[in-house]
Amino acid sequence: MVASDSVYITPSEIIEYLFCPRFIFFMHCLCIPQHEENRYKVLLGRELHEKRVRINRDYLRRKIPCVKKEILVYLFSARYHLKGEVDEVLYLADNTLAPLDYKFAEYKETIYRTHRIQSILYGLLIKDSYQCEVRKGYICYVRSNYLLKELSFGDEDFREAQGILEDVLRIIQQGYYPKKTKFPVRCIDCCYKNICV
Repeated sequence: MVASDSVYITPSEIIEYLFCPRFIFFMHCLCIPQHEENRYKVLLGRELHEKRVRINRDYLRRKIPCVKKEILVYLFSARYHLKGEVDEVLYLADNTLAPLDYKFAEYKETIYRTHRIQSILYGLLIKDSYQCEVRKGYICYVRSNYLLKELSFGDEDFREAQGILEDVLRIIQQGYYPKKTKFPVRCIDCCYKNICV
C-alpha cells in the first residue's frame, strides 16, 4: 500500500470513486464536503439503519444458514487502510462469516458493481478483523420488499477490491487530479459539477 498509517478509506467512499474518481480528489485533497446530509435518499437510508437496530435484533434469516449475527459492527483494518460499519456480520453454519448490507434501493435484475465491490470490501474488513474466512456476502434490497441476494467471493474478487483501494489511496497521497467518469449523465446531478473542469 502507498498510504500512510493515518489514511483510512470507507467502502462508501469507494462507491463514490467508482461513480467518478474525482469525488475522492474533491473530498480528500480539497476537503470539499458533499453535504450528503441534505440528500433525501441518504436521510431515508440512515433512518432505515436506525430502525433495523431497534427491531428484530435477534431475528436470523431463514434463507441463510446463519447461526448468529452481530448488528452495526464498526471495523477497521490498518493493513488495508479501510474502515467502516457493517450492517450485520453473519456467522454461518460452515464456520465462515459474511457481511449483510441493507440497501435503500430497488433490485433491478442485476447487482450493480458498486454494491458488489462494497460488499467485498466489508468482507475484507471482516476477514482481517476476525481472522476468519469470508466466502459470501448478502445484500438486502429494502425497496424490493426486502429481497435478499447472495454474492460469492473468491480470491480474484478480493484482489480487485484491494487494487481499487490502492488507486484511491494513491489519489489522496499524491494529490493528483484523476480523469472524470466516462459517463456524462453522471455529471448532471453531481454536487461538484460547478467546480469540476
